[in-house]
Amino acid sequence: MIAFEHKPAAHCESGVTSNLLNFHGINISEPMVLGLGSGLFFSHMPFITLHGMAVTSFRPLPGKIFSRVTNLLGVKVKTRRFIDKDKSMQALDRLIAREMPVGVLVGVFHLPYFPKEYRFHFNAHNIAVIGKENGEYIVSDPVILQKETIGYEALKRCRYAKGTYPPYGKMYWIDRMKTQSPDLQRAVVKAIKLNCRRMLDIPLPFFGVHGIRLLAKRMRRWEKRFGTHRAALNLAQVIRMLEEIGTGGAGFRFMYAAFLQEAADILRQPECRKYAAQMTEAGDRWREFAAAAGRKFKNRGEDLCTYDELADKLMKIAGAEEAIFRLLRQTVNSYKP
Repeated sequence: MIAFEHKPAAHCESGVTSNLLNFHGINISEPMVLGLGSGLFFSHMPFITLHGMAVTSFRPLPGKIFSRVTNLLGVKVKTRRFIDKDKSMQALDRLIAREMPVGVLVGVFHLPYFPKEYRFHFNAHNIAVIGKENGEYIVSDPVILQKETIGYEALKRCRYAKGTYPPYGKMYWIDRMKTQSPDLQRAVVKAIKLNCRRMLDIPLPFFGVHGIRLLAKRMRRWEKRFGTHRAALNLAQVIRMLEEIGTGGAGFRFMYAAFLQEAADILRQPECRKYAAQMTEAGDRWREFAAAAGRKFKNRGEDLCTYDELADKLMKIAGAEEAIFRLLRQTVNSYKP
């Protein structure tokens, strides 16, 4: 088995990225990975549907965090997909024989070590395969507390899960390092600037703070447009993407706040701690929205929010996040090492 340190994490992609970098000698935290990956985002896309309802996401496309971080740090990576299932497993075995930990994209539903209540059809889960013993693969799944094992056929099935966004055997690994001491100041500044642009400047109404306001606007019309039952299903879809599927809802806000605390030291900019506190408050507001929306969907408790009141909460969140990123932009634009 490869001498790979398994560290549990809050999110699969940022966790695998942090663990792979740590194996190769660059020891950075999961919040730093999220920040360098410009991983805080929002999109509400009525033109893409899941189960007949608009897709809402709270993070970039799967794989973007890993690619951005490694690019910023000067890390050379390789990525492969395969049509042939057995060839994909043979390629994985060859890398493991070289004692190379490999990131693998899998579907969650058929992972045998996942508790049944946590299995659902989500095909963008990241794990690291770190060894093979007695025909079983040893994996580091960052959302699980300890290393796990999985058989050949089970892993192959998960790597070729069917449904939305099938993984097609995708695997990725770090090929070589340009340096063991990357310029974190430069990387942090570039990453924050990109995150500011993505949250503030995309000239379409579906993304960033504009997307939060679009969701609020559409939410006000749900009951009239869809009826009570369908409106509730739309609300449940948003809650599911916010709190259950690894799309980085309130949890990513808290992680980004931790990144800003680290950035304050790296850049020697103490005001970043103030922005971290504000981002934590934004995460709290997302959690409050999710709790109120959950009570609304389940029709539990007294004084349930109306859809207008839920939309008002979203508008306040949009205003808060816009203010944070505008202040961050001012700070990094004027930054001089």
